[in-house]
Amino acid sequence: MENKELNKVDIIFEKIDYKEVLVKALKMTKEEIIQEMLDSGLKGRGGAGFPTGLKWRYTSIEKSDEKYVVCNADEGEPGTFKDREILDRVSNKVHGGMVIAGKAIGAKKGIVYLRGEYRYLLPKLMIELNLFHKMIKELGFDFTIEYRMGSGAYICGEESALFESIEGFRGEPRNKPPYPTVSGLFNKPTSINNVETLVTAMMILYHGAKDFTKYGTRDSRGSKVFSISGDTPTPGIFELELGMSVLQFVNEFGDGDTKAVQVGGASGFCVPRKKFAETIIGFEGVPTGGSMKLFNSSRSMYNVLHNYLDFFAEESCGQCTPCRVGCQQLLKGVEKVKKGEVKSIYLNELVKLADTMKIAAKCGLGQSVGNAFKSIVENFREEIIY
Repeated sequence: MENKELNKVDIIFEKIDYKEVLVKALKMTKEEIIQEMLDSGLKGRGGAGFPTGLKWRYTSIEKSDEKYVVCNADEGEPGTFKDREILDRVSNKVHGGMVIAGKAIGAKKGIVYLRGEYRYLLPKLMIELNLFHKMIKELGFDFTIEYRMGSGAYICGEESALFESIEGFRGEPRNKPPYPTVSGLFNKPTSINNVETLVTAMMILYHGAKDFTKYGTRDSRGSKVFSISGDTPTPGIFELELGMSVLQFVNEFGDGDTKAVQVGGASGFCVPRKKFAETIIGFEGVPTGGSMKLFNSSRSMYNVLHNYLDFFAEESCGQCTPCRVGCQQLLKGVEKVKKGEVKSIYLNELVKLADTMKIAAKCGLGQSVGNAFKSIVENFREEIIY
């Protein structure tokens, strides 16, 4: 695997006839669309990896006079900027994916929740959306899409906090169950998908599920758009086949001195050099919403960890104690260890705290803090205690 060349793919940004794909989709039954998604093995591209076909099926079987398709374009994960590029270059693929989802689940309304910092894209997006609405009307399908702006809160990337924000409330996660497929936006059955997931769904109908499964692995079908940054000579947006090793990735994008790769942003996992060859980028290894940050030997992993913890302490909504207090204590704890105010063995207690947060925190923010914390502490302990 180490010497295998990376397969660079061009599916997401491929030029297609939007109308042709939608005509095909609207002739299909909702069962046929859902089955195509299931056959493709498509999993959510936001990072969680829930099968898209199952999400659509669960939403479609709910009995309700009103359902919603929501596109999560909040993209607040540090180091991730691929959804911005997708919206800027192929927004009608996003809109098309929402129409296909609407047909599959029986919804007539779609909402794109756009990250507040991406407001500058809105004028262009509205022009494209107006033209898209005319095309959908010509095809005789009753479905409308609108944009709602986020306000810069990381927590609103969590699906239920996003619903709260759209409804005009403070962005705080809800208790689960019920799940969005049963009670989502305005307490109606809702399918919420990432920007890239919706585009991929449209491209699956264009090429066919069988063609899509030629890429990736059994557990990680297809390709993925990566936001690559850090100590690399080639930063930017790249679409790659899933299932590669971190070593393959580093051989392609590293600067020759890469000592760690943060896969999945601040809430993801830090992979050290000694584990590059054995670690797979995919759902059977380390999944990622798109962020890939490379660090070379000049970087202090203590500073990296401190930066992540400072971010989480700032962005915690404060609703649940495990996250609100836990983030602060992890941050204060590593500071004390670094200053020599407590013995290095105290890191073991902090790891236990991170494990507790994973179980006790209400949402993905608090639950995922331990990912980066544990992987950095376990693999770069010497950089934290000295």
